[in-house]
Amino acid sequence: MKKIAIAALTLACASAAASAQSVVDAYNLSQSDLRGTARFMSMAGAFTALGGDLSTLNQNPGGIGLFRRHELGVTVDLNMTGSNVEGEKWNSTHFSCNNFGYVGAVNTGSDIMPYFQWGVSYGRAMSFDRQYRGGFDNLGTSLTNYIANYTTQFGYSPTDLGQSTSYNPYYDSAADWLSILAYNSYMINPTTEGSNKYSGLFNEGKSSGNALFDVRERGYVDEYSIAFGGNFADIVYWGMDFGITDLNFTSETNYDEELANARIAKSEYSTGGTVNGNAYYNLNNWTNISGTGFNYKFGLIVRPIQELRFGVAVHTPTYYKLSTNYDAIVDYSYSTVAADRAQSAQTSLAYFDWRLRTPFKFMIGAAGVIGNSAIVSLDYEYSNMRDIRVSSPGGPAYEDITEDAKLYFKPSNTIRLGLEYRITPKFSARLGFSTTTSNVEKDVNNGDVQVYTSGCNPSYAFTTGTNYITAGLGYRTGGFSIDFAYVNKHQKSTYRPYTCYGDDLGWVDSPYVDFTNNSNQLVLSLGYRF
Repeated sequence: MKKIAIAALTLACASAAASAQSVVDAYNLSQSDLRGTARFMSMAGAFTALGGDLSTLNQNPGGIGLFRRHELGVTVDLNMTGSNVEGEKWNSTHFSCNNFGYVGAVNTGSDIMPYFQWGVSYGRAMSFDRQYRGGFDNLGTSLTNYIANYTTQFGYSPTDLGQSTSYNPYYDSAADWLSILAYNSYMINPTTEGSNKYSGLFNEGKSSGNALFDVRERGYVDEYSIAFGGNFADIVYWGMDFGITDLNFTSETNYDEELANARIAKSEYSTGGTVNGNAYYNLNNWTNISGTGFNYKFGLIVRPIQELRFGVAVHTPTYYKLSTNYDAIVDYSYSTVAADRAQSAQTSLAYFDWRLRTPFKFMIGAAGVIGNSAIVSLDYEYSNMRDIRVSSPGGPAYEDITEDAKLYFKPSNTIRLGLEYRITPKFSARLGFSTTTSNVEKDVNNGDVQVYTSGCNPSYAFTTGTNYITAGLGYRTGGFSIDFAYVNKHQKSTYRPYTCYGDDLGWVDSPYVDFTNNSNQLVLSLGYRF
């Protein structure tokens, strides 16, 4: 697929690269995590057919129908996270309240629907906290050349990019913000005086250099749920859940290049032409995205006999109203025979509102009870990132981003397996495993397709697979319960500081690196049934 028509890619760039939003932002915000009570997490979340746990309000609401008593519970966790980029490691530890909730149950006295249940809960659906950093040696091209290529294709004049100081080009011209920033920091320069053609710093066959990157992300998705449920003749259990989400995501990325024999503007006020010299620049991007959303979930659990259960649940997309703020700054230092110069260039602060619709989820499960002492539970979950939709407030979906989602992504499949063994009537041991396949097309991850980002941040990282290994213990006496879980998460991703792209000479590969994120969680839940 690398031989996608380069002309088509270039034309598409004109509409997509200048957009304030991109499918990459939507992808980052649509991720989910294994979160819930310690019992739920110790069995890797394989509860679609089990129910009877506070976490089922956010997974299969049909599980609320199995409650016969009121229950109140709280969960806290200690999360130790880390990344490894070719030996470059980063570690962090933080404490959080993972889940708390209440379920009430009332006996209706009816043989048809003997119980009616309701519940409220809070859960952390996703933590965005991670950091990774590394570098590239022996560069064969530069981010500046990528910017110069599409800036030339747009046909922006130096005046569009801020050559005149009488106006703010970020808001008073139609030019792409990264093009403006690169022009004002001499990352790109007109090839001749007054030209609308630009060159990057890297001179193929002559330049050499290296790069460093540092990405820091933090934030969360919190979900507040209200659920209702019941059962029919103690065979079919049903439930529905109304969820309100609170999202906050902040990222800071740094990418710098140090180049020898680079193409540098002849002078600080040059309007065309370059000379050889040494170049260094650092591009820093800061972005904050925040907002609220809502979703709906419906689920059923069927228990034809005491030893066997089947479950099914559907989650609608989460419909978000979001606000984004971002800015970028370039610190640069250039050295030529004629002169040395070092300075900074910074964008205006960008702010805009937008709408996001995440993919829906569908899950099924089966669970068996063996001799009243063991439980085996198996789940399957389907989600399709191609269903992402991004739009302006009150407007239709952006068609270019919709097409990007269809091109970049594919359905992902999650398998969860959970085991529980009751050692004594009060003491239980648990194990679990979960695996999720990549939701990114192979050609995209291999760099055979051009990827469009938003704002002034051309970098992106796509996840290629996630695995969980879990274990736990539980103790129950009377109405009181205490559960403990250990959760190991191993995630593989690929990072690129900018996309591969096509120019007049062919396909240009960007540098990339595969890296891993690992987390080890210690989870504690306290519960009381009355």
